[in-house]
Amino acid sequence: MTTSTARKADLFDAESFGRRVLLREGQALVKQSESLSGPAFIAALDLILGCNGRVIVTGMGKAGIIGEKLTATLASTGTCSHFVHPGEAFHGDLGRFHETDVVIILSRSGETEEIRKILPSLAVAAIPIISITENPDSTLGNASQVVLESGETDEACALGLAPSTSTTVMLGIGDALALTASRLRGFRQEDFARHHPGGSLGRQLAKVRDVMRPLSACRLASPTWSVREVVVQHVPGRGTGAVMLVDEHQRLFGIFTDSDLRRLIGDPKCDLDRSVHEVMTPTPKTVSGDQTAVEAIKVLDAHRISELPVLNGEGEVIGLIDITDLIGRVEAPWSSSSSRDRDQPNLKIRYPEQTNAPRTT
Repeated sequence: MTTSTARKADLFDAESFGRRVLLREGQALVKQSESLSGPAFIAALDLILGCNGRVIVTGMGKAGIIGEKLTATLASTGTCSHFVHPGEAFHGDLGRFHETDVVIILSRSGETEEIRKILPSLAVAAIPIISITENPDSTLGNASQVVLESGETDEACALGLAPSTSTTVMLGIGDALALTASRLRGFRQEDFARHHPGGSLGRQLAKVRDVMRPLSACRLASPTWSVREVVVQHVPGRGTGAVMLVDEHQRLFGIFTDSDLRRLIGDPKCDLDRSVHEVMTPTPKTVSGDQTAVEAIKVLDAHRISELPVLNGEGEVIGLIDITDLIGRVEAPWSSSSSRDRDQPNLKIRYPEQTNAPRTT
């Protein structure tokens, strides 16, 4: 067999083995979904939703890493949570546990030494335990108020030793818990965005009021002013190519833009002392401060304009979105050649520095 042929054979074997790993883990998840105990799952949710403290997650080794991911998922979807390493807990961090908390413990065997060492302290504090384990009759299972059985699994590695299938099932059970609890809480996209101001969804759901220019940085004028008065007025901060014309009640009367000024200057009968309302853009496109930044971008894109006055619920002007403010913060939808991307622009907004009950199985 030549070196080239050997490499092709190795590649084929590697691909087949990789598929078998995915298949084995996927089948384990399907099996778990069919065997998940309804009463135990509901009991676990009751503990999580009724928790007046924090949901503390712990686990050792690979199970602990899955626990850290579960902690992050809980915290980002509406459940206050943090992770405590069991070894650190036994050496002082048990002080992080309080009687108002709920503990989720992950251990395939239920006999992990570091876990067993902290169980007596949790029992003394009467902190309810939800365990995710393969063995409900283990030391951990017997100490738990709720046991979510992960079932017997065969690890996907060639030696059958490296945690793989078992941790995938743990991950699935954890996600099922966290996301079901989130839905029961009525967790909304807006809540998710608030927890993820730097994330993709958070950027897409950022409100216009969070990225607009406030009135103090906007150019405002009365529609009774002359064009000359409007053009020469000084506004501190960043310049903008639009002047919003408002009445005495701060309601938008029109907008005077660079384009309007260019058209006026291009007129042989140009008169800068005429009233600005004669040459302004009446009924300009606007956006609400409660709309998302992505909606504002779509309006700018659809109408090929550079400025959008921002109104509140009473129709009063509260700010302005200027396209120059979004350069470097937002990837404009028209920069993409695909229609799908135009419908869902990839925003990159940078924000300013701103009890001992019987267990259930």
